[in-house]
Parts: sequence; structure tokens; C-alpha cells
Amino acid sequence: MSVDKEEISKTILELEKSFNDRWSGGDNRGYLDNYAETISYFDPVLKELLVGRDVVIAHIESLYSNPHIVRSEYLNPVVHVSDSGDSAVLAYNLNTYTLDDDGNEQQLRGWNATEAYRLIDGEWRIVHSNWAFTQTAEDAIAS
Repeated sequence: MSVDKEEISKTILELEKSFNDRWSGGDNRGYLDNYAETISYFDPVLKELLVGRDVVIAHIESLYSNPHIVRSEYLNPVVHVSDSGDSAVLAYNLNTYTLDDDGNEQQLRGWNATEAYRLIDGEWRIVHSNWAFTQTAEDAIAS
């Protein structure tokens, strides 16, 4: 059986955008409901890796507030699909925008995002998530 990597890539991108659109509008459940039971999660505000759906959800819900994002830019998306077609890794840059007090768009944040998806019981679930700010160091460093 041949794997249609292009179709899987399209599905993963559509899922991610739908979760992010919900998040931007004040509904974080798109992501949270999709997380696999054994998800691992890196958050830029934590030093340690979070493991387990309940732990990750509790962390996100403790920080989350409706960001009122009016526009998102999805830049440089790349999806790597396994040869078996049951896992995929999505990496992309995300710029989010809100409105200032005068109603003008302003960039809220720039992100580097990596999401590992696995096909579990016929549904694509996020098994690992890594969010990082696009500007984390002033100097180029390799270690």
C-alpha cells in the first residue's frame, strides 16, 4: 500500500491551523482535546519537559487567557511524513497579531513551532509539542 505523503501533509497543516484558529479566538480546546495521553511538551516558560495529557493541560490552562489574535502568519511550514504514513512532524514559524488601543495591528509574538503527530485509532493526535520564541538569544551560539 502506497502512502500519500502530500495528502497527509495537507491534513496535518489543516488540523494545526484549525487548532490555532480556535486558540486565537479564545478556545484552547482544539489543541487540548487533540493531545495524545502520552504527550510530551516543551513550553518556553518552563525549564523541564512536561509529560502526560493531564499535566500538559493543567499547565496550559493555568496560563491561558484569550489572546484576541486577529491574524496569524504561518511561515515556512514543513511536514515530514513517515514511510508508513502513521506519523508526521510539522515545523513552522508563526507570527500572531492583536489590535492595539487605536485598532491597529501589532505583532503579539513570533514562534517556532514543532508538532509531532501520530495516527492513533484512526485520528491524528499530537504526541509531542515544542513551542519556542523566535528570538531567544542575542548572539549566535551552538552550545
